[in-house]
Amino acid sequence: MKFFVDTANIEDIEKLIPTGFVDGVTTNPSLIAKQGADMAETIKNICSIVNGPVSAEVTATDFTKMLEEGEYLASLAKNVAVKVPLTIDGLKTCKSLREKGIMVNVTLCFSAAQALLAAKAGASFISPFVGRLDDIGEKGMDLIEDIVIMYENYAFETEVLVASIRTKQHVIDSAVIGAHVATLPPKVIYELYDHSLTDKGLKAFLDDWAKTGQSILPK
Repeated sequence: MKFFVDTANIEDIEKLIPTGFVDGVTTNPSLIAKQGADMAETIKNICSIVNGPVSAEVTATDFTKMLEEGEYLASLAKNVAVKVPLTIDGLKTCKSLREKGIMVNVTLCFSAAQALLAAKAGASFISPFVGRLDDIGEKGMDLIEDIVIMYENYAFETEVLVASIRTKQHVIDSAVIGAHVATLPPKVIYELYDHSLTDKGLKAFLDDWAKTGQSILPK
């Protein structure tokens, strides 16, 4: 499974890159607005330090303007994946951009029917929102499972990018189901490390070693 970092904060991304867990980045207008920086420069900066896809989202809602914005965003860097909403105009834009060889992330997916349309439009990524479905009493992971099975049935090349992840259990469940990508807030990535038994075991090893008075490295 690939990990994308769901943030527009350059410092957060730079801290995570040495871990080897940054396969890409997803942004949206809300995340960029929080940084208070220029949108285009923010996207360019992220693309310059990340090798994988960097999702940059359009804000238009009609096809003509959406396509214009998408082409502009794609011009900022070779690894931009234009993010479009799962609407009729968004899917038309997806098809047009894909015909130009531009990566497209179709976002705000909440049903398997929508995911099927995105795959048929040639989407590079489909972003189903598990957390928001959980919020309204539905099981977000059921949707992920349906999409994964459906895509495998027809050998669609669209990758399932699990979004709106709130917990590390969301990540584990997505991996078990077979989703291709999970986009995670930095906080959740760090939570994946945590386990009380790891901390307890490490302390015991170090305490025992300290009693020997030895050093692994030669003095």
